Amino acid sequence: MHIVIMGCGRVGSTLAHILEDKGHSVAIIDQSPEAFRRLRGGFRGRRVTGVGFDRDVLEEAGIEQASAFVAVSSGDNSNIISARVARETFGVENVVARIYDPRRAEVYQRLGIPTVATVRWTADQMLRRLLPDGALPLWRDPTGEIMLAELSVGEAWIGTKVTAFEEAVRTRVAFLSRMGEAIVPDADTVIQDGDVVHVMARSDDKDRLNKAVAQPADGGDR
Repeated sequence: MHIVIMGCGRVGSTLAHILEDKGHSVAIIDQSPEAFRRLRGGFRGRRVTGVGFDRDVLEEAGIEQASAFVAVSSGDNSNIISARVARETFGVENVVARIYDPRRAEVYQRLGIPTVATVRWTADQMLRRLLPDGALPLWRDPTGEIMLAELSVGEAWIGTKVTAFEEAVRTRVAFLSRMGEAIVPDADTVIQDGDVVHVMARSDDKDRLNKAVAQPADGGDR
């Protein structure tokens, strides 16, 4: 795939290297030529100096052949404008923008532009480590209605089959994280000490999920 990245900061340059290592062609845009110093010497992608929502700049970066566009500059407005130009003017379907203001991020999610709200995400991750209780949303679909959430389960659930957990909590387990590895559960999978449970649920189900997992397992199918 050809992927266009706007913003050659730490995130943009890291993404460029990872994508190139995976065999994709990459073009990276930044207003400052100095920013390209973050790219390694062997970087083979295009370096385009300019504003990421300028049509000529995007065309120079190969936006017309792009399968994806990423906006990770330091400005919310620039990121969202460039993302919309890529989506609406050039028809790039796979578009994502980094947004610092979580309130804006929620609005753009509803407009169908996936966003990563940096400040909110970082704060959530910090709180998760400080107060490891309840459901932590990790991803939401563009409508904001469906979430993938990390669910903290208590000791009472250890030894419970995932199928019994799903029935009790009334949600679908997507996968478990166990010893740093992801496991897709089957009918015989049992929740073990240290497992992190990831569930798919409606976003407005968060409070109900927290209450459900707070209840001790009933000793059913364990």
